[in-house]
Amino acid sequence: MTPTEAADDRPEPPRLELAGVGRRFGAVRALDQVSLVVRAGEVVALLGDSGCGKSTLLRVVAGLESADAGVVRLDGRAVDAGVPPEARGIGLMFQDYALFPHLTVAENVRFGLGGRARAEARAIAAGRLEQVGLAHRAESYPATLSGGEGQRVALARALAPGPRILLLDEPFSNLDRRTRDRVRADTFGLLRRTGTTTLLVTHDPEEALAFCDRIALMRAGRIAQVGTGEDLYRRPRSRFVARFFGDLVEMPARCREGRLDTPFGRLDAGGAADGTDHVACLRPEAIRLAEPGRGVPGRILRRSFLGASALLEIAVEGLPAPLSLAVPTDHPAEPGETVGLEAHGSPMIFESGRD
Repeated sequence: MTPTEAADDRPEPPRLELAGVGRRFGAVRALDQVSLVVRAGEVVALLGDSGCGKSTLLRVVAGLESADAGVVRLDGRAVDAGVPPEARGIGLMFQDYALFPHLTVAENVRFGLGGRARAEARAIAAGRLEQVGLAHRAESYPATLSGGEGQRVALARALAPGPRILLLDEPFSNLDRRTRDRVRADTFGLLRRTGTTTLLVTHDPEEALAFCDRIALMRAGRIAQVGTGEDLYRRPRSRFVARFFGDLVEMPARCREGRLDTPFGRLDAGGAADGTDHVACLRPEAIRLAEPGRGVPGRILRRSFLGASALLEIAVEGLPAPLSLAVPTDHPAEPGETVGLEAHGSPMIFESGRD
């Protein structure tokens, strides 16, 4: 085998690799030993609450902030603070899509193509506008666009240079719900069709679950867990991760003879040692109303009409807080009544006293 053939057999480097990245602002450690790999064609979310470090991490990747520690690699090559954003081969799209008001839509899209021949730049811009469904607005000015149209122009502009990776910082949060749902679905559909590697910053777990291949959930400058949406929802490593993706029914539980004693009876202990104390957690969808005369009794405290369903708030002896259960709107249960409840499936089990 020749050296060239051996080199050809090497695996492709990740599109983006973060290794031990750190960033301080005075005494505040915004990023703490963050490591993450994004493969070519992947759509990966940086998910978390405000202040968790997700936007700072995106800015470090973009070259808008400098890391104090660690390394950022694009296609296997380290990029340090001396490599400016425009030399990194990235596309950027923010909440405030910041179109130039004095330029037409087409001119905005061509803005990042200054090194191309005029005819080539025009052709690229026209193609990107066609992809986002705005070819007919090429000669319009930003002031005449709706919020959704402006966001699509910003996407076309970010994609025009053919970036190695597209960085999205909460790009849909300023849109009303109906527009957001449509523009978001169109955007991720286009990114899938074009195979665009994407890193998305979002605080919305539903957005991350619906549109991303993998999710890196951040907390206090660190990645709490990274994996597919199903991994984080069904197999969280901590109660923090479990809580982030929806409501939990949290129950004190003690392991006895290979089972957990809980307010819902004896449940699978998942290998926990006898005599140990835990918190067993179930998603609300694992709790169901039982047939009359069966199940664990619970008293209905409140009923809320939600349109397609009703939400019952139910107190169960042994639970530290009432649980919420969605039922069809025609279900006759009313506040003050007692209903039977059953738990289905295996619980998520966490050590007592730890988040």
